[in-house]
Amino acid sequence: MSHPAQMALPLPTRAALGRSDFYVTEANALAVAQIEGWRLWPSGKFVLSGPAGAGKTHLAHVWARLTGATILPAAALAQADIPMLAEGPVCVEDIETIAGDTAAEEALFHLHNLVLAQGHKLLMTARQPAARWGLSLPDLQSRAMGAQGAELSEPDDDLLSALIAKLFSDRQIVPAGDVVPYLARRIPRSYTAAQLIVEILDREALGRPKGVSRPLAIAVFDRLFAPKLLPMDDTST
Repeated sequence: MSHPAQMALPLPTRAALGRSDFYVTEANALAVAQIEGWRLWPSGKFVLSGPAGAGKTHLAHVWARLTGATILPAAALAQADIPMLAEGPVCVEDIETIAGDTAAEEALFHLHNLVLAQGHKLLMTARQPAARWGLSLPDLQSRAMGAQGAELSEPDDDLLSALIAKLFSDRQIVPAGDVVPYLARRIPRSYTAAQLIVEILDREALGRPKGVSRPLAIAVFDRLFAPKLLPMDDTST
């Protein structure tokens, strides 16, 4: 008979992308308000920026549900049917990844003009505000910089706790009750740190009868972060 640990299989991760799944604090309240108030965007376009994991894609999906928009990565623009896309609102993600790609930049330029000319809305996401995209097409860069924007900042304490809980939920994990508070008090205040430790806890909890327990969280935290923290960074008290 197989040992129970050998039967453990990783479950697929499905991110919850509804509006009710997006926790609002001071770190993202302005961006959420602008997404929900999309009808009032000046000139019909908006730039949502912020670090990886900050919720740009989540908010893009919220906006798409509100508007019926199509979402696509900027890297797919050169092969996209631009006139067809422009028949409705559009969200283009990760704009900065096409900087210097002439075909993709030209496609975005035409999409921008067609979408707005037909009275639809254009949402663009990136890690940096538009002024830092470094697009090689001057007319496209100037149009991007002419869009209103909001920047998602790194999580505050409330948002970090909610983020860790959501990341566990997305992976269908129910951690011990003291795990989320423990992690939220100690890990670096960043989306990347939260994603990393939840991913590793998910992997290491496979086959463990107690699942994601506090002792396991302590062990993983110590291995990932404790050696890197200076005494002044220790928020364990």
